[in-house]
Amino acid sequence: MEKIHLYDKIISPLLTEKSTNLSGLNKIVFKVHKNANKKNIKSNIEKIFKVNVTKVNIINKQNRTKLTRGRKVKISGFKKAIITLKKGQSIDLTTGI
Repeated sequence: MEKIHLYDKIISPLLTEKSTNLSGLNKIVFKVHKNANKKNIKSNIEKIFKVNVTKVNIINKQNRTKLTRGRKVKISGFKKAIITLKKGQSIDLTTGI
């Protein structure tokens, strides 16, 4: 069995308007690997950022096609995780991983 590094499951934070609004509720959104599960994500976030995670929600965004300038363009899907932190804790995403 291959040894997987902590950073292999968490790809990047998602910084959108909706994720910024969720940060007021102690929730942070990350783009994660397609094979990641809730237990892996929770343990990796706790080890990397040294915070307590209370809940992990996962959303699979499916592939879709989009019409751009009269042509069909394929938009690839991804998996994102919404992490709920313990009250009073936060992650500073501006410093990087």
